[in-house]
Amino acid sequence: MIVNSAKELGNLIKTTRKSQGLTQTDLAAAAGVGIRFIVDLENGKETAQLGKALNILMMLGLKVNVGE
Repeated sequence: MIVNSAKELGNLIKTTRKSQGLTQTDLAAAAGVGIRFIVDLENGKETAQLGKALNILMMLGLKVNVGE
């Protein structure tokens, strides 16, 4: 899947989280972030911190591939 915006990234995270049967609270606890961060990330808030976002992707088993 190609993600072109913060909103698309948020939707991917939300869909993956739900498919794994996790609540936002579960994911926040597993990733060591606050629930507010998960909410903002899933809503596509563009000010979300990249390092934390990458950690969330890793917790969900998703990989980032940067290419042309």
